[in-house]
Amino acid sequence: IFHLFLHTRKKMGFLLLLIICQCAINSIKTHSVSKPNIILLMADDLGIGDLGCYGNKTLRTPNIDRLAKEGVTLTQHIAAAPLCTPSRAAFLTGRYPIRSGMAAFSRVGVFLFSASSGGLPSEEITFSKLLKQKGYATALIGKWHLGMNCESSNDFCHHPRSHGFDYFYGLPVTNFRDCKPGQGSVFLKGVQKDLVIPVQITGIALVSLAVVQYIGLLKVPFQALGYFLLIITISLVVVILFFYNFRQLNCFLMRDHQIIQQPLSYENLTQRLTKEAMEFIERNTDTPFLLFLSYLHVHTALYASENFKGKSKHGLYGDAVEEMDWSVGQVLDVLGKHNLNDKTLVYFTSDQGAHVEEISSAGEVHGGYNGIYKGGKSTNWEGGIRVPGLLRWPGVVQPGGYIDEPTSNMDIFPTIVKLADAQLPSDRIIDGHDLLPLLQGEVTQSKHEFLFHYCNAYLNAVRWHPGNSESVWKVFFFTPNFSPEDSNGCYDSHVCFCHGGFITRHDPPLLFDLSRDPEEKVPLTPETESRFYEIIRVIQQAVDNHTRSLHAVPNQLSWDNLLWKPWLQLCCSSLFQSCYCDYESRSSPFQVHLG
Repeated sequence: IFHLFLHTRKKMGFLLLLIICQCAINSIKTHSVSKPNIILLMADDLGIGDLGCYGNKTLRTPNIDRLAKEGVTLTQHIAAAPLCTPSRAAFLTGRYPIRSGMAAFSRVGVFLFSASSGGLPSEEITFSKLLKQKGYATALIGKWHLGMNCESSNDFCHHPRSHGFDYFYGLPVTNFRDCKPGQGSVFLKGVQKDLVIPVQITGIALVSLAVVQYIGLLKVPFQALGYFLLIITISLVVVILFFYNFRQLNCFLMRDHQIIQQPLSYENLTQRLTKEAMEFIERNTDTPFLLFLSYLHVHTALYASENFKGKSKHGLYGDAVEEMDWSVGQVLDVLGKHNLNDKTLVYFTSDQGAHVEEISSAGEVHGGYNGIYKGGKSTNWEGGIRVPGLLRWPGVVQPGGYIDEPTSNMDIFPTIVKLADAQLPSDRIIDGHDLLPLLQGEVTQSKHEFLFHYCNAYLNAVRWHPGNSESVWKVFFFTPNFSPEDSNGCYDSHVCFCHGGFITRHDPPLLFDLSRDPEEKVPLTPETESRFYEIIRVIQQAVDNHTRSLHAVPNQLSWDNLLWKPWLQLCCSSLFQSCYCDYESRSSPFQVHLG
């Protein structure tokens, strides 16, 4: 009995020790996944096929590839929209852009001018707002493209600091060709095309009035004709002057609410953005921080500093990709220097796929590579929305993993909000899902049974991943008309559009199984897929449910909100002084080390 007592006592002691150890492990794990630092790295117009970790053999991206090696690679990571403005709105809010009014019903789907009145509504809740409330230091460095002012040039209602970022250093709009002298214009062809008909109509009207006046059929006061001519002349002069001064008015660098360089200089620009990011990290080594580093690379106008220019195998585009990769390496190195690797979740992505139609005036390819995937930016073919998705967090996320399940850039919102111990908003639909269970292997199936793909405000396509199947079905209700017809893009119009004569509608919808046909080459038919009509029926039911969840909101991309408004124009000097200033060149340059 005595020996039995001792044996039982030893077993109970061993069990007690196991319980204590498990509690300690759970405590450490809970502590490790609570309130980590967050670094979000977003490229602009980067193709999924541009990175070594996604199969590229000729572009050198060792630092981005390092994220993949030390973290998890998402192979079916989907942007919520194929254009900058709506995609970034969805990323920040975890919601389809149609819900916030950040999806256009007109042809233009992004903000073009710094003095537009539209932008991300103040009612929207961004992850930066929620993390700031939880004590995080927050910063956005780089591109914003979600609006600036509403009613005056200093109300800053759409400014990053009005959406939860303590610090902003970057561009309020985006990096246009028009921002860099000698790189051509994204507006010139469109403006010329749009002005031809009004000018012709005006000319015909004036000639007709002169004729009827001469033959005496109608008496038109010369004063009225004079006013009419004056109005037309003034309108043309304003349009010409605006586009002549586009660079000064729209391409400038801000620090918080102050313009520090107008127009923007591209000299060592990536180095300056990188320096700001590194200094922000070093200012916050003892407090949780959120850093959103939103690169200008590789949106046109392309640029690269002297250390990278001419060094890649893919011209200026490749130089830009490799310079961005260097910047990622600098950010990772500063984390290592301050022993922050285990305390920091790092995420890398692109806002949408590569802009395949980007060809320079000299014939050089200035757009990226979407790998095997069809189409590109502005389309919901896989090449337009399937983007890189890399997440690294040593000790929490297993290194070298691959996840083939459908995920979305909207998933970052609930993921980091939960990690910060913040509450998800209960008064609105959040379309993203927490990625951590998937990243840690607790579940193997994505919560995204359906994903809805919008072309501006028009529902373009839907993907369905049934829980009991490996298939990923995707239907298209309409597709863009490529031009030339046998090409992979809309080269004649520079981007594809979403309505009217620019699209072809499909009834029944086009159906693909991405698990067997990721290149979207061969649409399925009732003859080749026995469940064709059943799949269409299930997806249509999902569309009906999704549509019922939408509510009418003000359209932030209406023509009224898109147009340039002189009273909203930001200018560091005055319009009469050509809006010129340069406070950046006074600061010491950032040294680039390539080793």
